Amino acid sequence: MATTIHFFLLSLPLFSILSLSVALKPPKPHSFILPIEKDPATLQYSTSIEMGTPPVSLDLVIDIRERFLWFDCGNDYNSSTYHAVHCGTKQCKVAKGTDCINCTNHPLKTGCTNNTCGVEPFNPFAEFFVSGDVGEDILSSVRSSNGARAPSNIHVPRFLSSCVYPDKFGVQGFLEGLAKGKKGVLGLARTAISLPTQLAMKYKLDRKFALCLPSTSKVNRLGDLFVGGGPYYLPPHDASKFLSYTPLVVNPRSTGPIFDNDPSTEYFIDVKSIKVDGKNVNFKTTLLSINKQGNGGTKLSTVIPYTKLHTLIYRALVNDFVKKAAVRKIKRVPSVAPFGACFDSRTIGKTFSGPDVPTIDLVLKGGVQWRIYGANSMVQVSRNALCLGFVDRGLEPGSPIATSIVIGGYQLEDNLLEFDLVSSKLGFSSSLLLHNASCSHFRVF
Repeated sequence: MATTIHFFLLSLPLFSILSLSVALKPPKPHSFILPIEKDPATLQYSTSIEMGTPPVSLDLVIDIRERFLWFDCGNDYNSSTYHAVHCGTKQCKVAKGTDCINCTNHPLKTGCTNNTCGVEPFNPFAEFFVSGDVGEDILSSVRSSNGARAPSNIHVPRFLSSCVYPDKFGVQGFLEGLAKGKKGVLGLARTAISLPTQLAMKYKLDRKFALCLPSTSKVNRLGDLFVGGGPYYLPPHDASKFLSYTPLVVNPRSTGPIFDNDPSTEYFIDVKSIKVDGKNVNFKTTLLSINKQGNGGTKLSTVIPYTKLHTLIYRALVNDFVKKAAVRKIKRVPSVAPFGACFDSRTIGKTFSGPDVPTIDLVLKGGVQWRIYGANSMVQVSRNALCLGFVDRGLEPGSPIATSIVIGGYQLEDNLLEFDLVSSKLGFSSSLLLHNASCSHFRVF
């Protein structure tokens, strides 16, 4: 009997430790949520993460075109858990390393190592490349959710990213054009090392991510980046029920900053026509198709503020919009650059979805329509002037690959967008304002 009691008493501490370890083990993430902030000066959208040990806070501009996460790993970044990815390794091939980098004339440190897999991070605002090392480190301050909006912090080990050490190649200006305080770019393209793909593969989540870009820059009125699928809680709704779907189109030619023989990793949709107040806009519709050279078509962007249109499409859209506005007795006023059609706001009514102006429909494959209401089509440029928020990209291509329509951030705000990377389809809600919801909401974490 004494032996039994003695064994029982000895077992209690072990049982308690095992129970505690099980209790402390975090549940498998259902999805991840990151906050999105809008910068009032640049109109850029950004999120915040932490990287390394000790963790360093990084504010990163969101770019759905960029292939990976890259950041400034200068003197402030000395992580004990950072591991450089060497040339010729499996990780280097996954990252599509372009060269092999050595650190010369500088002491070895994070971001400055020898025999290191190199990639070319792209600054979308200054439009130039820099050389960056590929490395693995701990990513933190990404919040997991298990079905309800009660997130908890998760540490993601061995996360692949590109670290740019500014002193190594004399590229101190590589953050030029990024909003003040931003330390790099968060890439969300269709690649193996983009944030959505890495998180989905590590935690066996759905290969989906969703964006809800905020329309305001007010403090703590933030949008959301969801990774891993819904539900998408946007008070007072699960906004996934508002989604319509259209296929994502693969451009056979790369349209990104690096032009190679691979298909584009950007997000294209198949726009068939455009309507203003239900009437088709008349222009050369072959511009909406992608040709063998990769020109034409429609893609989405989070780094240009307003939708850019091929000149022939732009002129036709503005002409029809002005005519429909005149029917509503909306008074036109002198244009304000970069916009080509502006109106007296005192002659425009108000609705739940913004200024009461002609609607613009993007008619997509299968007849589904993405409707753009006044909140996303009209830009307040002065106290009494509203302008149609589309700009002319010009007739001549400014790069080897020219896209006819690039849908900018302003037209995406307060719309929920779900990117399904397996089914290759885009879910879109149109304006959430119609449902008494928005992407600019108060955040408690």
